[in-house]
Amino acid sequence: MITTPVETLAMALTGDDLPAYVYDLAALRTYAQAVRAALPPGLELYYAAKANPAPPVLQALAPHVTGYEVASGGEVEHVRAAVPGMPLAFGGPGKTEGELRRALALGVERFHVESEQELRLLAEAAENARTSGTGGTKMATGPSGAAGARGTAETSGTTGTRGTAETNGTAETSETTGTRRTTRTRRTTGASGTGEVAVLLRVNLPLDGGALGGAALAMGGRPSPFGLDPEAVERCLPLFTREGPLRLRGIHAHLASGLDAPAQVAMAARIADWTRKLSERHGLGLTEVNVGGGMGVDYAHPDRRFDWAAYGAGMADLALRHPDLTLRIEPGRALTVHCGWYVTEVLDLKHSGGEAFAVLRGGTHHLRTPATKQHDQPFQVLPVDTWTRPWARPAAREEPVTLVGQLCTPKDVLARRVPVGALRVGDRVAFAMAGAYAWNISHHDFLMHPKPGFHYLDE
Repeated sequence: MITTPVETLAMALTGDDLPAYVYDLAALRTYAQAVRAALPPGLELYYAAKANPAPPVLQALAPHVTGYEVASGGEVEHVRAAVPGMPLAFGGPGKTEGELRRALALGVERFHVESEQELRLLAEAAENARTSGTGGTKMATGPSGAAGARGTAETSGTTGTRGTAETNGTAETSETTGTRRTTRTRRTTGASGTGEVAVLLRVNLPLDGGALGGAALAMGGRPSPFGLDPEAVERCLPLFTREGPLRLRGIHAHLASGLDAPAQVAMAARIADWTRKLSERHGLGLTEVNVGGGMGVDYAHPDRRFDWAAYGAGMADLALRHPDLTLRIEPGRALTVHCGWYVTEVLDLKHSGGEAFAVLRGGTHHLRTPATKQHDQPFQVLPVDTWTRPWARPAAREEPVTLVGQLCTPKDVLARRVPVGALRVGDRVAFAMAGAYAWNISHHDFLMHPKPGFHYLDE
């Protein structure tokens, strides 16, 4: 389960260095390369930055993705700085006027619009930017392109990092950490400075219960705050005028998360077919379909991965059926979840009511995932045989153990009643699948415990 570089570091860290997040960037790049190879060449792969926005992670993915999906003004700023020059698609509900103005100024390549109100706000902001000359240098680019941007990206000052970013073709080495960042220019396409803004309308297509039966989380297919119902999409079409700044490029639909490859392909086909019919009915000439992400991740079976080969074959067939459409996906969790581990140690071990409880350094204020998804976070015990205390070492042997954190709440549970061969005070515990929706979704400041360390390992 755990990679050798992660285990080596996990055992080398002192108790005061724990808890720690450890990311295997070499393994991440290898996996991302394999995912890209499994997909048809014309399909665009965007990474949903919300899953893990750490700059070293974003930079490691850069050679293997087409761009990044961002869902707030803060993510727009953060990702643009971390991987300058890479295309961005700005989604998410409730975009503020300030966020839209800033995204325009930074030249965001695609806007996923969630409502008629948001569309009107974007049109107003884009028109003001066009007339005042304050718009960004990258707007309304081609399906895969972005006008080039020069800039620098920040690298982490933590252990063993080497980030990759698209900038102005220079290479820099950090004098403080000795880590190397390789940068190179991405050749881009599309017009710059045109004042035109590329839009995808997010549609909430109704689905029957069977289509969402395996979903871990449904964002659409039923009444939802996300996106536009089909009839609302139709009402928005007159707002795209030849004289106005907005250009309707296509449709975005992220309806569910946690689906397997066949279900994902079937949902993508539904979205693409609907888009083509809409385009033909109104003579729109739509050229893009973003079918979202939500590829299934199985925390109960950490060795199982999403079947990218089957998904790629299905999407290749779909692309042949829709040769005039550029297909785009935006996975997050499924790309990065396996690259990260949350490493900690057992502080105490006790029995209560016939059950064993291991109290760990840290807890769900660092790793919120199991509390959010109500699962047992998979883990591996890393034995530490040294024991120098004069009393007997507390231990659990051949019995189920509940792993809890330091918070004074019964909800601070990382894994519940999991059988272990042996677990002792002082042993290390490495929680797997901590590379997505982990630290960044956690309530860091509750009870003011220390923050974890962060280590990004490279080859």
